[in-house]
Amino acid sequence: MEGVTPRAVITDWGGVLTSPLDRAVNAWLDADRIDVDGYRTVMRAWVGQAYDGVGQNPIHGLEDGSLAPAEFERLLAAELRTVDGGPVPAPGLIERMFAEFAPVEEMYALLREVREGGARTALLSNSWGNAYPRERWAGLFDAVVISSEVGLRKPDEAIFRHAVDLLGLAPDECVFIDDIVHNTRAAEALGMHGVHHTTAGGTRAALASLGLLP
Repeated sequence: MEGVTPRAVITDWGGVLTSPLDRAVNAWLDADRIDVDGYRTVMRAWVGQAYDGVGQNPIHGLEDGSLAPAEFERLLAAELRTVDGGPVPAPGLIERMFAEFAPVEEMYALLREVREGGARTALLSNSWGNAYPRERWAGLFDAVVISSEVGLRKPDEAIFRHAVDLLGLAPDECVFIDDIVHNTRAAEALGMHGVHHTTAGGTRAALASLGLLP
C-alpha cells in the first residue's frame, strides 16, 4: 500500500458515528435490570461464534439478514434473566439495547471535511435491526452498505469488496474505519488501509497521516 494515496473513506456506524456500544448496552442492562454476568456469558459465546467463521449463530443471522430481528430478540431474551431471576421481555429488546446511542458530531464533521477535500465516502454497517438516522446521511455518503440489506456481513471479504466496488475504486485506494479491530484487520487483509477507531481525535490523526485531512 506504500505510495498509494487513499481516495475514499469507508466508515462503520455504531461505535464510530455514535457513542460507544458498551455505554449503550450498560445503560440498557441497568434499565431492564438484567443479570449482567448472564448476559456477558451468552454474548461472549455468540460473538465468538460469529467471528470464528464456523457455521452460523443468532448474531451472524441477524447481521446478514437471514434471521429476523424479532426472532433474534426472542432467542436472546430466552437466554437472559433479570437480577431477580425473572424473564426479560423480548419485544423491543433491540430498540432498548441501543436507545442510548447518540451521534458523535465531531465524526460527522470529520467526514464532511474529507468530502470537501475531494475524497469519496461510504458507510458500511453490520445491522442489528437498528433504526438508522438516514436523514443525517443525505449528501454525506456516496454509498451506503447495510449488512442485512445485501446479505453479507463484516468481516467477510465479500462485503468489503462490495463497498469498494460501489465507489469504483481499488481496495488500496480506500480507508476503512471501525471500532472492532477484527473488522479493520479483515479490511487490511484485502489491501485497504485500516483505522481502528477509539476516539475522534485519534481517527482524525490517522486520516491526516494518510493525506485525507490537513
